[in-house]
Amino acid sequence: MGKDLVSIIVPVFNAEKFIEDTIKSVINQTYDNWELILVNDCSTDNSENIIKTYAKNDKRIKLLNNNINSKAAISRNNGIKKASGRYICFIDADDLWDKQKLEKQIKFMETKKCAFSFTGYEFADEKGIPNGKKVFVPNKIKYKQALRNTTIWTSTVMFDITLISKDDIYMPNVERGQDTATWWKVLKKIDFAYGLNEILSFYRRSNGTLSSNKFVALKRTWNLYRKVEKLGFFYSVYNFMFYCINAIKRRI
Repeated sequence: MGKDLVSIIVPVFNAEKFIEDTIKSVINQTYDNWELILVNDCSTDNSENIIKTYAKNDKRIKLLNNNINSKAAISRNNGIKKASGRYICFIDADDLWDKQKLEKQIKFMETKKCAFSFTGYEFADEKGIPNGKKVFVPNKIKYKQALRNTTIWTSTVMFDITLISKDDIYMPNVERGQDTATWWKVLKKIDFAYGLNEILSFYRRSNGTLSSNKFVALKRTWNLYRKVEKLGFFYSVYNFMFYCINAIKRRI
């Protein structure tokens, strides 16, 4: 039997500093039946030209251009609409994968027969060099646990579209936290997401990114509880306390 196609979706906005490394980390995968869908969100730098250069030499690499600047949620949704693969996964335009990421994660999902999986990861500096701070993940997680522990990181996620609908993974159009809100949405429909506890992705933390601002992250999660999930105040406080504790553990 042939390998199943994997669709990899990347929202891109002014990522010329990092996007080439990200593309190379996909090209270097040991699992080679993939399509890389890069959604250019009206970048004003050289991102589009870099992508075009790679797309010209590799038909698996596809460029989509948004007509207007639409942010990450709509960019990912545009990529999902165009995706043809059995498996859909994401990598951000400044992140990196271990070369065996796809191969190991697909084998894991076949073994578990699961719709939704995620992996461990390691933080890296702006140059993409891992810094030794590793995030290990639970074997599985359900909705209520995910509210308290946002350990599922976007660049590690994979869905099996034969077991879950594309409609279920479209992201809500919120400015921040649309990925976390999506994991919660999916987990309300399935029993568990399964964690592959290996370091297969690298989370590049650079100055000026949304995720580097701790206050923004706190506000984002609180707003998700109250405005997206519509949780009551006290239940939101309960989950928020655990979220803060778990977030600190991941970063110290």
